[in-house]
Amino acid sequence: MRALLFLIMLLITSSACAHDLITAEAAERYLGAAAQWHTQSTSATVASERAEAHVRIGAMLDEIRELLNRDVATHGKVQGLASNYLVAELTQLGTPLAYSDSRQIYLANSVHYRAALEIGFSGPLEREAKLRLLRGDFYDSFDYDPLQSTQTWKQLLEQAKLAEDLVSTTVNEPDREEVRFIAALAYARAAKFAPDAKTAKEFRSKATASAMAFEHDYPDSMRSAAMPVVRDAMQALN
Repeated sequence: MRALLFLIMLLITSSACAHDLITAEAAERYLGAAAQWHTQSTSATVASERAEAHVRIGAMLDEIRELLNRDVATHGKVQGLASNYLVAELTQLGTPLAYSDSRQIYLANSVHYRAALEIGFSGPLEREAKLRLLRGDFYDSFDYDPLQSTQTWKQLLEQAKLAEDLVSTTVNEPDREEVRFIAALAYARAAKFAPDAKTAKEFRSKATASAMAFEHDYPDSMRSAAMPVVRDAMQALN
């Protein structure tokens, strides 16, 4: 049945695939990889191999979701038989894409990075999992104002701690710039929503110091434009 669906899809999309972000061939490649990594994530006897599989699944799903969200932004919905087929088949395989009904966008697939980190492993792949988790959770947690957040206090605290860990371990640019940017905003959020004055003061100090250091180290970065806003917001909390 799947082979038949694929053949029909090829016939239907052959004249229009140049306009589709995900072609029939690409959909099959994604599904083949998803099946392989899903099997490894549940069946591998070595823990690090299961963890790696989760990271690979998450990274693949994030790549797909970026394409789908571009489709949604342009057309208001996912276009093309191949894209819709891929979304449905990923769900059937047990590797569904995360989706927000309220925002009508596909979200970062953080569950796989958390699963990998819970299994436990080390080295470059661990840093990749942490970085992808930080990025996904941060950018998915707001619509327009990065100083606002839909996260709970526990989630805000975990994000601030993760950002702090990555600041000390990430050396490659431009990843380090992005991590430091997120860290400054994560500290500022924690300061705004802290449950007590002492904790708020601690994070306010971290946010201000991080914002000033970021401006100094990245004067030509577009992200530096957000740092005065962070400093002003922290000053307003005094």
